[in-house]
Amino acid sequence: MAALAVAGAGPLLTACGGGGGAGASSREGATAGRALRELLPDHIPSGLVEPDFAGVDGSSPGFTHLPDPLATSVPEPRGSGASFRVMTPLWGTVPRRENDYYTAVNEALGSTLVFDPQDGNTYQEKIGAVLAGSDIPDAVTIPGWNMQGQIRNAVTSRFADLAPYLAGSKVRDYPNLANIPTAAWQYCVFGGALRGLPMPAPVLGDAIFYRRDIVGTGTPPGSADDLLAFGAEYTDARAGRWAFDDLWTGIQKIFGVLPDAPSYWREENGRLVHKIETEEYREALAFARKLHDQKYVHPDAEANKDADAKMRFTGGQVLMYNDGTGGWKGMVSEQGDDFDMQPVDYFFHDGGEPRLWQDPAASIFTFLNKDLPEEKIRELLAAADFAAAPYGTREFMLTYYGVDGVHHELSSGVPEFSEQGLQEAQPATLVFLASPPHTVAFPDEPQLVEDYAGWMARQAPHVSQPLFFGMQVVEPQRYATLYTPFDDLQKDIRRGRKKVSDLEQAVSTWRNSGGDELRDWYQELLESNGSGN
Repeated sequence: MAALAVAGAGPLLTACGGGGGAGASSREGATAGRALRELLPDHIPSGLVEPDFAGVDGSSPGFTHLPDPLATSVPEPRGSGASFRVMTPLWGTVPRRENDYYTAVNEALGSTLVFDPQDGNTYQEKIGAVLAGSDIPDAVTIPGWNMQGQIRNAVTSRFADLAPYLAGSKVRDYPNLANIPTAAWQYCVFGGALRGLPMPAPVLGDAIFYRRDIVGTGTPPGSADDLLAFGAEYTDARAGRWAFDDLWTGIQKIFGVLPDAPSYWREENGRLVHKIETEEYREALAFARKLHDQKYVHPDAEANKDADAKMRFTGGQVLMYNDGTGGWKGMVSEQGDDFDMQPVDYFFHDGGEPRLWQDPAASIFTFLNKDLPEEKIRELLAAADFAAAPYGTREFMLTYYGVDGVHHELSSGVPEFSEQGLQEAQPATLVFLASPPHTVAFPDEPQLVEDYAGWMARQAPHVSQPLFFGMQVVEPQRYATLYTPFDDLQKDIRRGRKKVSDLEQAVSTWRNSGGDELRDWYQELLESNGSGN
């Protein structure tokens, strides 16, 4: 069991009016430095429940059991009985509009939230239509990956500035919101104002997993050369087994490659350098090409059949693959006791200490309608404070598991959903209003908690924030497709269709087609606002 862990989408590009780079308008730029800090809530850790495995340098704490008794973070309902319409995505069966889960949540809040969950797979079309109209719900959840086109612009024009209620010490009125890390709040600044309520994410959301039950308990690879040796040892095409699936995400981490927009820059001698211009990017491509040339990568992975990657891994067709850590628990539970997948500790390609970049600290946000009066905004924030209650509290259990004895039963300290719970409370809806800090909490899988929390604690000391971390940057539209060709190019290089040396001409074309202009734009942004870290 865990607070909903959502793998970070790519950093958002969203409107901002508080300064900007060359040619910046109210639709371009970013809020950073002092201007950003003044908008953010104070961070006041709750300390209500002690973890079994403490977080290290921002890593997620681990919990192997539910406390007994549960802690209380919201002693009594704080609502006035007002009614609010709440629109969220939902990945799973959408429950009936009237059900016991919603009734129990509203009784605990003292408010009436009328939930309108929509299919998350088609949410972008739905949210675009709603925001283009005049009837905007009181609270609207928008994942970062859905903020495209006019949806992005609507965030600044349709939703309330929450800084008057949450900035600095004002957040003390909402202790569970104050418990959310500052990094997550940084991503909630849109259009020069604190507009979003975040769903916090872990410092690292991806790992390279391997099948320890097959390869044994020896030392896993610790360098690029070790990976090549692993490939040679375990690839046997005749037996239908390959060492690797597509490891490109992990390979970039092993070589210290910068993330994607807007964090694909670093500063060298006072000049910004793009990731595609770095030696690390070239070396990562060359190494990935070696795996292809040695035929250590499963043919279906080479053919972009990414949807089947999990099946190839669980079926033993590949022994190492890259995936988000959020799916680890589900795979372990589905496969049973004999299945042992473990993450490789990251390393630098030469066998030295890894050089990792922090993932976006939030990628799903909820916004409040700007036309709401102050008292209703405060009441919705109180509801969000309830939803953000940390693991081990009564409020967390209601949010994620519904009513004890109705939606779930506790069996040896492990909550098990009833049929009604699966229909009404799983997946949870209230969690989208706001979420607690990310935790690793699986009472039914204590060994997994130790493995997962321990892995993250070992990685976190090596994590740094990229130059524009936490900044909601809007690049000018004229540069929108500038980076797109490199997605196809890196695949062509890695899979033998083009040469590593072909990158040089592509970078030259990028510079002449607007890359140098984009560099100047970011340079002015940096000089005007400072960095995000």
